[in-house]
Amino acid sequence: MPRFKHTDYNQIKMIPVDFKTQLSPGTFEHALDYLIEEELDLSIFNHRYKNDATGATAYDPKVLLKVVLAAYSRGVTASRQIEQLCRENIIFMALSCDSQPHYTTIAAFISKLHGEIETIFADVLVLCDSMGLIGRQMFAIDGCKISSDASKEWSGTRKKFKEKKAKMEREVRRLLKKHQDEDDQDGSSAAGHREREEQKLETMRQKVRKYKEWLDKNPDKKGTRNNPIQSNITDNDSAKLKTSHGMTQGYCGIAVSDQKHQVVLSADVIGSADERPSLEPMIHQTQANLPGEDPFKSAKFSADSGFCSESTLKFLFESGIDAYVADQNFRKRDERFKEADRYYPKERTKLKTAGKFTPKDFHVNPETLVCTCPAGRKMWLKSRNPKTHGRPVVHYQAHVADCKQCSYRKRCLRRENQATPRQFAWFQTHLPEDQKYTKRMQRKIDTTEGKHEYSKRLGIIEPVFANITRTLGLNRFSFRGKKKVSTQWKLFCLVHNIGKIQRYGTVT
Repeated sequence: MPRFKHTDYNQIKMIPVDFKTQLSPGTFEHALDYLIEEELDLSIFNHRYKNDATGATAYDPKVLLKVVLAAYSRGVTASRQIEQLCRENIIFMALSCDSQPHYTTIAAFISKLHGEIETIFADVLVLCDSMGLIGRQMFAIDGCKISSDASKEWSGTRKKFKEKKAKMEREVRRLLKKHQDEDDQDGSSAAGHREREEQKLETMRQKVRKYKEWLDKNPDKKGTRNNPIQSNITDNDSAKLKTSHGMTQGYCGIAVSDQKHQVVLSADVIGSADERPSLEPMIHQTQANLPGEDPFKSAKFSADSGFCSESTLKFLFESGIDAYVADQNFRKRDERFKEADRYYPKERTKLKTAGKFTPKDFHVNPETLVCTCPAGRKMWLKSRNPKTHGRPVVHYQAHVADCKQCSYRKRCLRRENQATPRQFAWFQTHLPEDQKYTKRMQRKIDTTEGKHEYSKRLGIIEPVFANITRTLGLNRFSFRGKKKVSTQWKLFCLVHNIGKIQRYGTVT
């Protein structure tokens, strides 16, 4: 039989720990400690405290900021887990000098950080600029959809909430009557079944109260066209966002990044899928964060089609910014993408739509705007909306009687037994005169130079989101409300920037 060294887990070893030596040079924790101790002025937190003469001593803000950013760099955002790290992890003991802050202190510190986060973010950018990490040659903007601490099941309009509330009230009355009838007949259902129904009854009562409280205090949210859009009872600043993994309730994190090392220059969140209104304030924020003269005087700027609109392009041209912004038809006009469809597995889609009519089978007279369906019948003009995806579009709909008797039902409608008539959207090929800035951008980006400059956008901004959401694991907001979520998004981007200082900067 082989012999092994004796092991015994029922023993304690007292090890002396030098906190300073735990922060090894070259690590994120060492760069973070150097940054906060030597470079940042955290006197901006002093106004929070009024315990100069009396009162208990407070946790040092630099200690709380260190442990929060260090935890975020490991993908830990829950305040209880950060407290646990401060008690059990030697690195966090060193960063906090073994002060072991409570999770409520950590959560309160982050939630109230919106007043100081802008200054801290800008100070880190100044340091990045002094280390030569910002090239100021080209910037790019984009958005990243991230889930928040809110359930999409609590989303809807006031009308929908009233319907759900009425439905639950009917179910509550039904269960109460059922229980009353059982009591009057001196009968009783199984004890377990009755208990489950009582729990269900209490749950529905709580939901009814929640719906009622929200309806009493909140009006409908309004969209860009002043029409009611979905609200959310848990976090009304958030929105339902469409992602590659389906619908999620959350925010769109907007960031502007530099080309040289993908340092984030400005960051904010919006509770909407429409990114266009955020372009102008993000540019102003970038100008305020970077020291010296206006960075956009020498730097180029790029954005994808999600930021393209006549108003945003007008702002860019009038501001003298050398911008390259794609529109919805940018790739369709590019010969390089002429046969792009053959590289994507669309066989299933082709099978489903085989033999179906396409938009080419509908004829529209551009002068009279009269639309004729494949059967030769006129469709009525339903609406005109010149701002759909930044392009003028006219919506048509067939008459119900025409679709009922049509021999082309199988080829025209999505389902043979479909009750609603066929609808058709016609995108005008020529932009109206009031969209002159869109025309100017199209002419600019369609040139050889324009295509080359715009092609750089992907490598400037997308690695930022990949690093934050995938590498660091910061793919969910743990706070509610736009102000707190915006603070947390800036902290995420701050961790990203400190990582750039760690890898490419000079830290003594």
